[in-house]
Amino acid sequence: MTVPLEYRPMRSGEEEVVCDLVSRAFEEFVADGLSPEGREEFYAYSDPHLLIHRSRWNHIILLALAEDEIIGMIELRDDGHVALFFVDGDHQGKGVGGELLRRGIGAAIMRNPGISKATVSSSPNSVAIYERLGFRRLEGLEGDGSIPSIPMVLDLG
Repeated sequence: MTVPLEYRPMRSGEEEVVCDLVSRAFEEFVADGLSPEGREEFYAYSDPHLLIHRSRWNHIILLALAEDEIIGMIELRDDGHVALFFVDGDHQGKGVGGELLRRGIGAAIMRNPGISKATVSSSPNSVAIYERLGFRRLEGLEGDGSIPSIPMVLDLG
């Protein structure tokens, strides 16, 4: 039996649970490739207090829930840049991330109708996932060395 999924904006008070999901998925899928400084920088950015602050500013934070459990999240700036994007390992490969991305981009376009592309600074081990979602690599590696990333773009037009 398939569990129905709910997609909705993050609510005040959920930031701790969302950041727990982010931390678990980060440790499972991304952290091994980072230096201690890179991990520290990531955790500083993904702090629950900063997440709720960004959600009140110009960031869109959407959640995927299965039976009231948060199983995925996406954070986009209203200019279409993906800041955080994680799906619990047990729910990957089932379309949850694609639906979060579609809805997140839709919300960003509602705020800023002039958006023509979505961007992301992908961790090296997430490039293939973003490519499956329609992103393409741009040239080069960015980051200051503590968090290497690959710039990617998804044309929306």
